[in-house]
Amino acid sequence: MRVRNVLDNWVPAGLRDNRLFMTPLLRLAVGEHARDFMTFKAKAFDMTPDEFADVYRRVAGSEVQGETDLNAACTEAILREVTGRRVLEVGCGRGWLAARMAGVASEVTASDIVMGEATRQIEGVTFEVASVEALPYDDDEFDVVVCTHTLEHVQDLPRALAELRRVARDALVVVVPRERPYRYSFNLHLHFFPYPWSWQAVAGVVAGARLEDLDDWFYVEPQR
Repeated sequence: MRVRNVLDNWVPAGLRDNRLFMTPLLRLAVGEHARDFMTFKAKAFDMTPDEFADVYRRVAGSEVQGETDLNAACTEAILREVTGRRVLEVGCGRGWLAARMAGVASEVTASDIVMGEATRQIEGVTFEVASVEALPYDDDEFDVVVCTHTLEHVQDLPRALAELRRVARDALVVVVPRERPYRYSFNLHLHFFPYPWSWQAVAGVVAGARLEDLDDWFYVEPQR
């Protein structure tokens, strides 16, 4: 994570967008999956949902990241929002946040388009394979819906946000990174939110919503 942050913040944009410069770095970082990372942005919006998920299956475990992309401030803020409530996490990854929410929430369900067996074994959480753009849940089924470091990956951002709002009864909690829109990156990101208004342009103006800078954008939207 430290290495990735140095590359993101200190390498000039002209180099970060240069294929000759980035190809060897990606090969060093993700090995045989470098081509998936180099071509993802160009191909992603033409993929079927199955093809899209298959990319994530192929590269699972190769990403340059720690056990979670969440920082401590965002994690603490999320736990305050979900305490004692019925929660859905969309885009749960390896289940790091779901496991922590299970310690304070009344009930936790977590979903992602790709899920390993180790994640499914986490106690206190119901795990399901599901796409954020087509959630298999009823309207208003959960008190709080949490979606962190996920919306930057989706093919249909408006549809994904509509689905999150549909299944949330009381509140929607979103964390998106303040990453710059580089052509080649160490994450399979499609959308970028480097400024507060770049996220608000997607979310719109919602009465009672709040957006905080916690080194990532931390957003809470009331559903009532």
